[in-house]
Amino acid sequence: MALPLRLSYIELQNAKDAESVALQVNGAEYPISQSPEKSSTFSKKFDEPLTLEREQLSLSINPKKPLFCCCGQTGPETVVIRPDDVLRKLNGQESSHQWGKMSIKLVFLPQTPPDGTASSAGTMLPAKALQPTVEQPVITHPTSADIRVRSAGTTVPNNTPASTSALVPTNREGLRPTTEDLIEQCPRFRVLIVGKSGVGKSTLINRIFGVATANVSGDRPGEADIEREFTSPENDRLILHDSKGFEPADGGNYETVTSFIEKRKKEHDLKDQLHAVWLCFQIPIPTHGERLLEDAAEAFLRLRKEVLGNTPTIIVFTKYDRLVSFMRQKKAGDSEAEQQYMQEYCIQPIQDFTGDKNISNVAVSSKPKYEQSLRDLITLTQDMVSMSFTSPENEVSAVPLAAAGAQRMLPKLKVDLSIDVGKQRYWKALGTSANFRGYTMLDCLYVIHTDIVSVWNFYDPCQYLSSEEFRNLLINMVGKVDAPPGSTYQTPRSDSLDGSLPLLALAPIILPLNAFVILGKWVYETYQRLQGFHTKFMAYIVDLTHILEILFSLTADMRAKKLTRRAIKLAYKAYNESEWMRLAHTDIRSFQCSTAARDVVLDKITSMISSADREARVSRAVESMRGRMPPGGLEEDEEWADQEAPQ
Repeated sequence: MALPLRLSYIELQNAKDAESVALQVNGAEYPISQSPEKSSTFSKKFDEPLTLEREQLSLSINPKKPLFCCCGQTGPETVVIRPDDVLRKLNGQESSHQWGKMSIKLVFLPQTPPDGTASSAGTMLPAKALQPTVEQPVITHPTSADIRVRSAGTTVPNNTPASTSALVPTNREGLRPTTEDLIEQCPRFRVLIVGKSGVGKSTLINRIFGVATANVSGDRPGEADIEREFTSPENDRLILHDSKGFEPADGGNYETVTSFIEKRKKEHDLKDQLHAVWLCFQIPIPTHGERLLEDAAEAFLRLRKEVLGNTPTIIVFTKYDRLVSFMRQKKAGDSEAEQQYMQEYCIQPIQDFTGDKNISNVAVSSKPKYEQSLRDLITLTQDMVSMSFTSPENEVSAVPLAAAGAQRMLPKLKVDLSIDVGKQRYWKALGTSANFRGYTMLDCLYVIHTDIVSVWNFYDPCQYLSSEEFRNLLINMVGKVDAPPGSTYQTPRSDSLDGSLPLLALAPIILPLNAFVILGKWVYETYQRLQGFHTKFMAYIVDLTHILEILFSLTADMRAKKLTRRAIKLAYKAYNESEWMRLAHTDIRSFQCSTAARDVVLDKITSMISSADREARVSRAVESMRGRMPPGGLEEDEEWADQEAPQ
């Protein structure tokens, strides 16, 4: 079976802590009924089956006891099931999933193949998709009668292919994305955050992981449940466990935390183990009568090695901005006063009573001015996770991949992990790779694209970054890499980038229809038959990575909001019309693929996407667009192509 699927039945078992359950899909919500015979079972049969196409399924579960609240209001917990997870776990017509102790069963109707030709993997593809020798594809112009509404609330042409369009490889089983197995081993980065009331855990999580409301119950004494898994639909690579910390006169929580950690250490599967622990302590101000550690916290730190073992653990000193303000009043002009204070009143006391001079720590503030401190925390966590969850040489471990994907502040980590994933299989020996022999370039680029997009982990419930339209944009951009020097091949500047009008005042962002249709025959050539194929691979990886970097920066202020086609198109245009792309393509055209023992193609790709001037070029590309955007402009969605655009 393949997308789109038609959901006819859903059942949840062992949902004993749920008060009510609702399914959210395609912009609508459907209550799931509780079984009158067994209160821990919820189920619903859909008389009118629901179509699962690109958007994920979300289960909104209201717990019996308030857990995560905002402004005193109890909010539901959310379980997110992505379409690719459904397909991967599909057995016949059923797809089974596990969330904690809860089992979720999805049942789909049998598919009736359309008039087409079956691929070798059993997926039905339109007949024309298997005939790559056609010289010119037919470009249709949909009328108002050809429009249907999709889940994002925008209209799309009826003849727009779904995700199983001609861009799906004809033999996907043979080219399985590297990230697929890794994500299956560890779908989410599991972090325990310990801290008493008011220490600022919620803001810390919101900023680093880009979720709308990490309303950590530890900010209200006595309400935290360390066993509960906090997940968010905005970031499905994160699981958070919250502890209320070590409150005064509350020695019981010491036992709770240590017992929880011991239990997680014994878990066999990576996904169930604890991947990191953040021990949060507010930096004390002596004149305010504040104390750094309670007795239970000191006891925990003394025994942390026995309790935590090799679990990456970091002491996070919070609200550093308060200390800066205090020290500037007390010691104005002393640029090192804050660091001296931290060493004397925070770090040194812990080192003394633990006997550990190398205890990992970082001082942070969630204020925008101190964003670098959060970046330092992310980097330190990633380094420690990578060391603790080691893997064979030249291979990627599932936990560091989950950690890099979960964080939403450091694009460099995502670039680095993309390289590591690529090196594991598909980027190796691109000049003579045995991985791709017998496959079309379209098939090869599909799997490379999937791996890179998976690492970046944008909040993209409509899967726009995996859509045929976006892939076609990349393929056509890459197809022009062999254009002779001096050629002009950018997308027409039909949105007045000369500064005469605001860019988005002319919304939608106009891209010509032929930018979304594969115009080059080269994508249907088999890997070993295409002359200069290595330049196409290089350009695709480099161009896609640079566009995602620009997109990451453009959407920095809307991490918890759904990714829109407008944002993607703007990032594409920023790169397509930049000197950065022209220089990259020139560099690739002049590259000579030798037969030396070194993997020169991989070395070149790595050097290009991790170059020292990358951040400056991203900044220039973003700034060239940002000044022409009205506030909130990227949150509105729009069509991929304007129907009146010139051909």
